[in-house]
Amino acid sequence: MPARLALLAALPVMLAGCAASQQDTGNPAAKAPAIKVVGEEQSCIPRSQIRQSVVRNDQIIDFEMRNGKVYRVTMPTRCPGLGFERAFAFETSIDQMCGADIIYVLMNVGGVPQRGAGCGLAPFVPVEYVKEPKS
Repeated sequence: MPARLALLAALPVMLAGCAASQQDTGNPAAKAPAIKVVGEEQSCIPRSQIRQSVVRNDQIIDFEMRNGKVYRVTMPTRCPGLGFERAFAFETSIDQMCGADIIYVLMNVGGVPQRGAGCGLAPFVPVEYVKEPKS
């Protein structure tokens, strides 16, 4: 793997991968909490400000920022294995993660992370999670 591989950015996601996996139903919003869009989409976000990345399924990743903002990326096509592995890495030479970047699914093969499918991101949409009304 290249030395520039941003495994640090994937660390919170790799830890989330220990949780029980959920099967993706084909609906991009499946297993993703309801949201409300709160601004214009962004081409890039500062990588150093990402608190954690939450993989929702094969197509959706929520980027939770240090300042409390959340950006949702809904990729144009499914990224094979992403929803199952819930971990990814990317390469960059700048402190930005951009919608034109490629992420790579991190597969756990015998306890060793290996780079899997490469998938294109999409613009970062600022969102707020919508709280479900209590019954």
